[in-house]
Amino acid sequence: MPKLTFIGAGSTVFAKNVIGDCFLTPELNGLEVALYDIDPVRLDDSYRMISNLNEKYKANATVTATLDRAEALKGAKYIVNAIQVGGYDPCTITDFEIPKKYGLRQTIADTLGIGGIFRALRTIPVMFDIAEDIKKYAHKDALFINYTNPMAMLSGAMQRYTDVPTVGLCHSVQGCARGLVNELGFGEQYPNIKWKIAGINHQAWLYEITDLDGNDLYPMLKERASDEAYINEHCKWDLVRLDIMKKFGYYVTESSEHNSEYMPYFIKSKYPELIERYNIPLDEYPRRCVNQIEGWKKMREDLTNNKDVEHNKTGEFASYIINAMETDVPYRIHGNVLNTGLITNLPSNACVEVPCLVDRNGINPCYVGALPEQCAAMNRTNINVQLLAVEAAVTKKKDLIYQAAMMDPHTAAELSIDDIRAMCDDLIVAHKGWLPEYN
Repeated sequence: MPKLTFIGAGSTVFAKNVIGDCFLTPELNGLEVALYDIDPVRLDDSYRMISNLNEKYKANATVTATLDRAEALKGAKYIVNAIQVGGYDPCTITDFEIPKKYGLRQTIADTLGIGGIFRALRTIPVMFDIAEDIKKYAHKDALFINYTNPMAMLSGAMQRYTDVPTVGLCHSVQGCARGLVNELGFGEQYPNIKWKIAGINHQAWLYEITDLDGNDLYPMLKERASDEAYINEHCKWDLVRLDIMKKFGYYVTESSEHNSEYMPYFIKSKYPELIERYNIPLDEYPRRCVNQIEGWKKMREDLTNNKDVEHNKTGEFASYIINAMETDVPYRIHGNVLNTGLITNLPSNACVEVPCLVDRNGINPCYVGALPEQCAAMNRTNINVQLLAVEAAVTKKKDLIYQAAMMDPHTAAELSIDDIRAMCDDLIVAHKGWLPEYN
C-alpha cells in the first residue's frame, strides 16, 4: 500500500474527513499514514483520533506522527496539504483589522481581496519549501493534493514554479447544482439532474443544468429566483449568488458571503444598505475561527479519546483520487489545474477549476472550451489579482503587491490608489516575520 502524508495534521476535524474516508475505502486497506504538524499538542490529538479510527474500522493502516517534515515525506506517494500559515492569531486578525482602518470591509478574506493576497504571500514561500522536501524525500511520482486557500494562487504557484505534480481540491463544486435545485424548491420534482461546471476556484460557473432528458432547467430556476416572496422566505442566506445568476445568467459554485467580496457590487461604504439587502455577513471568518476554537475545546475529548469515534464517508475527493490511481478504476473529480488550453477564453497561466478524469496516469484535466463571455470576463477580474500576487511572491517585488491590490475588484471599488498602497505598507509591516523581504 502507498504512503499518504498529511501536512497540517493539527487540523484534526479535516484530517478525520480525509483519512477517515481512506479508512472506509476497502481498496486502501493497509495504507501507510504519516501525520505532520508544527504544533505537537494538535498533532498528538490527531494521532490519537486517527489511531482510534484505524482500529474501529479495521483499516490495518500504519499510522505515525512526527514534527520532522522530511521524515513525514519519506517515500510518500500522496501528500495532502491543509496548512494555515500565521493562523487566526495573529495573521487572520491582521488581514481584517488593518483594512478596516481604511474603510475596507471583508467577509472571509482567504481567497481574493487584500486578505487573500496576504494569505498567499505568507503561504507560497512555505509551499515552495515543502516542494523542495517532496523532491528530496517523497516517492518520485508523488502527487501534491492542496486543500489550503487561496486555492488558485497556491495551486497555481506550485504548478508553474515547481515540478511537483499538484492538484487543488475544494468542496464547493460537489453540492452546487443539487443545492440550487433544492433551495429553489424543485428537489423532489428533480431528484436526478445533469450539470456542467467550470471556471476558477470559488467562482466556477454552473454553465449547464438539465434533467435526465436534457431539458434546460435554468428558465424554471430563474423564474423562481425572481419570486421575491419565495426568496425572502427560503433563500435569505444566498441572495448574492442568486442575483449574480439573474444578472450574469449563471450560478456560481461558492457561497454568497465569499462571492460578495470577489466583485465590486455588494460591499460598498457608499451604499451601506446593500449589506442588509443582501444579508452579507461582514467579518464572518473571524467569527467562525472563534467559534471553531471554542467548539474544538468541547469536542476534543470525544474525538481524541473515544475508541468508538464514528466516521461517515464525506464528499472530499482525496480518497477517491488515491483509490483511482491505485486501482486504475477511473473517477471524475473537479480539480484546480493549470489552464493548458482547457478553458479557451481564460489566460493560459491561470489556475482553473475543471472536470478531471483520474486513473493510474494521475490527474487528467478535461477540455471545456469557451465559457460564456460574461462569465469568463468576471473570472478574469479575479485571475488578474491571482497572477500578480503569485508573481509578487516569486519575485519579491513590492510593486507587484500594490498592483495586485489595485486590480482587486472590491478593493479598487472602495479605495484610492494612495490608500491601497498605504494599506499594503501597513500590512507588510504587521506581517513582519511572516513574509520575506520585498524589494
